Amino acid sequence: MPAKMSGNKGEWSELYTFLKLLSQGRIYAADENVQKIDNVFYPILKIIREEYAGERIEYVIDDLNVHIETQNCRLMTVPRRELGEKANYLLEQIADHSNSFEIEEIAEYVNGIRVTKIKAPSTDTTDITMQIEDINTGFRNNVGFSIKSEIGNPPTLLNAGETTNFIYRVDGISCSQMKEINSIETRNKIIDRINIIKEYGGRLTFEGVNHNGFNRNLIMIDSMMPALMGNMLLYFYENDIKDCKGLVDMLGEKDPLEYGETVIYSYKIKKFLCSCALGMKPAKKWDGIDEANGGYIIVKSDGEILAYHIYNRNMFEQYLLDNTYFERASTTRHKYMFIYEKDGKMFIKLNLQIRFSR
Repeated sequence: MPAKMSGNKGEWSELYTFLKLLSQGRIYAADENVQKIDNVFYPILKIIREEYAGERIEYVIDDLNVHIETQNCRLMTVPRRELGEKANYLLEQIADHSNSFEIEEIAEYVNGIRVTKIKAPSTDTTDITMQIEDINTGFRNNVGFSIKSEIGNPPTLLNAGETTNFIYRVDGISCSQMKEINSIETRNKIIDRINIIKEYGGRLTFEGVNHNGFNRNLIMIDSMMPALMGNMLLYFYENDIKDCKGLVDMLGEKDPLEYGETVIYSYKIKKFLCSCALGMKPAKKWDGIDEANGGYIIVKSDGEILAYHIYNRNMFEQYLLDNTYFERASTTRHKYMFIYEKDGKMFIKLNLQIRFSR
C-alpha cells in the first residue's frame, strides 16, 4: 500500500522537478526574462534527499540510469528514461487538477524509489539539494535551490504577518475623524480608509517597523532599508500601483531618501527581494547567509525547468523586480489599518506582503 500523498499544484511541482531533473541530468540557466540560456547549464551529478531525520538517500545520475544509494550502499537502479516518463505523466496530472489532490500511480511509483513525501523535509527555504558541476572549473558542490512553480497559483515571496507591519504617524486628523475612519467596514475598507484620511487632509509619515527582528534583518541588508521599504509600502497604499517595478519608479520620482537617482532605489530593492527569496524571514534572526545557496529553480507552465544560480545573480534580481507585486492581506488577521493613539499622537499600521506575478 503506497504512502498517501496529497498536495497542491506547487507541492506536486516539487516532486515533478525531482523526477524531471533526474531524467535530464542537467539544468539550464535562465535569463532575466525566464528564457533558457542555451550555452549555460549545470550538470547534475546527484540529488540528495532526507526523507527522515538521519536517513540520507542519494540519487546518483549515470549515463542511462540513476543509482539509488544510502551510506555507500546501492539499493537499486532505475532507468532515466522511466523517470522522465513518470515526470511527464505527473505534469499532465498537475495541469488537470486543482486545490489539493492525490495521484495514486505516482505515489506508488515514487514509494518504490524510496520517496515517501511530496516535499523533502526542510527547515529553511531549500526545496531540493543537488550536487552540480561547474562546467568551466570542474568544481563539484552540494547546493540547495528553492523551487517556484508557475503551474499553479503564484506563490508569495514574503508572507504577511504582524511581523511585517510598518508603523506610520498620522497628522491632521481629529479624534472624531479617527473614530469615523476606524468605523468604515466596506468591502474595500482599506482603500476607503486611506482615501478618507487624504480627504480630511491627513498625512502619513513612516515611523518604524512593528517587529524588532524584522527591523534588524532589514538593516542587515541596508541601514536605510526600513525607511526605504516604509516609503515604498506607503506609496502602494496611497496610489493605484502595486508592481514592484512601478513602485521603485515612484521611489525615484519622489526621492524620499534624497538619493537623487532611481537606479539607487532599484539596486537596493533588488537586494531586498533577493534576500527574501534566498532565506531572509521577518521573524527569524538572519545572519545574511543564503539558505538556498544554489539559487532559485523556476518550473514554467509548460514544464520546462530553469535555474537562477548564484553565478547569474544579476539576472535573478532583475527577474524578481519584474515579476513581483505588493498585495493587501487580511486586516483582522494581521491587525493593521486601524488608527490608534499613543503618547498624545495618532498612528496607523500598514502591512507588507509580496507575491509573484504570473
